Amino acid sequence: MADKLRLYDAELSSRLIVGTAQYPSPAILSDAIKASHAEIVTVSLRREAGGGRAGQAFWTLIRELGVRVLPNTAGCRTAKEAVTTAQMAREVFGTSWVKLEVIGEDDTLQPDVFGLVEAAGILARDGFQVFPYMTEDLVVAEKLLGAGCEVLMPWGAPIGSGRGLNNRFGLEALRKHFPNVPLIVDAGIGTPSHAAAAMELGYDAVLINTAIAKAGDPVAMARAFALALEAGHLARGADPIEPRDMAEPSTPQIGRAFADLSHA
Repeated sequence: MADKLRLYDAELSSRLIVGTAQYPSPAILSDAIKASHAEIVTVSLRREAGGGRAGQAFWTLIRELGVRVLPNTAGCRTAKEAVTTAQMAREVFGTSWVKLEVIGEDDTLQPDVFGLVEAAGILARDGFQVFPYMTEDLVVAEKLLGAGCEVLMPWGAPIGSGRGLNNRFGLEALRKHFPNVPLIVDAGIGTPSHAAAAMELGYDAVLINTAIAKAGDPVAMARAFALALEAGHLARGADPIEPRDMAEPSTPQIGRAFADLSHA
């Protein structure tokens, strides 16, 4: 992609962010990240720090890939828990970036937007650069921007569901209301076509974990997503035609060749 993506203090060439959970093996994880050309990966503090040698080996693998780490507060249910986890992640990973998750409902893992806004404000005042995982809600978006967030991450569908873009109207409304805010679709993407559709709506990036990690061939799927994002982003910039209710001939009527059979 020719133009760069700017997220806080980073300028990036890739618009694909990749999660690091659920891969069949560390080797496949490494190969998938390489195939994706992603420059940012998300990492759960609980997973990385959960087990001695295993955690250290995982962290070594990530460092060797040379990608930027975006720690997340996955599994947190309250603002207080999310803030504490983010502060711990800053010490472990040495970054002020944090993907902020405050989950409010068990079946859909829908964000608790009240706790999310509260935690975002606390973390922004503490010097964090916050990437909030949110619903596609204009009011919540305004509150998060007011709390100090400079990037927003609305969900496409529930985490791991693979349903794609459940509410295209809501996602389009966010894009139109906040034309200069980096917007990243996070969660629910299932296929490369879903990711391309998000980019065609004008989104700046897509975060994908489950759809790559649990594919039959994660490495091939990572490459497919990279190509899909590039295609969608290029298509958006190329100014697609507007949908029409009626047909429009692609071959002009004037000058069309025809046979004169009147003297046959």
